[in-house]
Amino acid sequence: MTESPGDHSTSFTVLVGVDTEADDQWSEQGRRSLGVGNAARLPALQRLCDSLGVRPTYFVTHEMATRGESAAVLRELRQNGRCEIGAHLHPWSSPPFLENGARAHEYPNTLPTDLFDRQLTELTQIIEQNLGARPSSYRAGRLGCDGRSLPIIERLGYTVDSSVDPLFNERRKGGPSFAGAPHAPYRPDYHDIRRRGRARLLEIPISSGTRPPLPRPIESLYARIPSIPYRGALRRLGLRGVWLRPSYSSFPDMAALASRIRRHGLPCANLLFHSSELLPGGSPYTPDAESVQRFLGDLERLLDHLTRKLGAVGRTYAEFERAWADGAESRK
Repeated sequence: MTESPGDHSTSFTVLVGVDTEADDQWSEQGRRSLGVGNAARLPALQRLCDSLGVRPTYFVTHEMATRGESAAVLRELRQNGRCEIGAHLHPWSSPPFLENGARAHEYPNTLPTDLFDRQLTELTQIIEQNLGARPSSYRAGRLGCDGRSLPIIERLGYTVDSSVDPLFNERRKGGPSFAGAPHAPYRPDYHDIRRRGRARLLEIPISSGTRPPLPRPIESLYARIPSIPYRGALRRLGLRGVWLRPSYSSFPDMAALASRIRRHGLPCANLLFHSSELLPGGSPYTPDAESVQRFLGDLERLLDHLTRKLGAVGRTYAEFERAWADGAESRK
């Protein structure tokens, strides 16, 4: 992780992207029932973010935008101006529906192009209609995004994508690998989303790295190997992937990664987690109330570390993109 933001630098920013989706989307039963009980936990999360000056972006799925109880919560949060509403496409819950979609558990980038276009168009319109704001930030469900998707995302008015994770590799499941992608925000290539190119939207990669830190070329090799069994074996030897995600990584590992991001001059730390992780039993990572409290405690400690110790400013993804674009324009 040796990249710097170059001419596009802005105040060091903390971005909190909440994949705002139905409960337990890891199981087929959860994908069929599409319960939205976790929405009731979002106001408390927002208050935590408010207390530390953080402005979350809720990447919203179709069911969260259309179910009455979840839509009401999201409308109230948006109207208070403390957050951003983005879009999060799950192929199994966004019409027009796939046959056996809940079982197939598709990545959006594996859909036929016309079907992806129709699903994202419908999702964008329903978010605008039901929540009162047209989304301009996007994250693909299961991080299933590729260069082929970018023209459609841009045509619908999105200015930000945050689907790329430089350590993500789900080739064994039929998903994408982003090995070799930049850690700093960039304009991606239409043919290979992992490369800098001429796309109009800004790609803001999810913050990830290894502990202990590896040189960038070796980290790219690490990202190319399958999680099972090879990364598991390396973990037993002391090498592990780290994300700014309390359900995946310990607080000491997250704090070390955040400090490294700041020290290397990257313009932002980009967190990811799911709204369902706020609900006991809503995810495999938070099966009970104790695990939810542990998750929230580590999240609060991480945000405190970023804002108070590292001086990060809280922005939504759209706010960050505007600052980035203004910085580029001022240097022309």
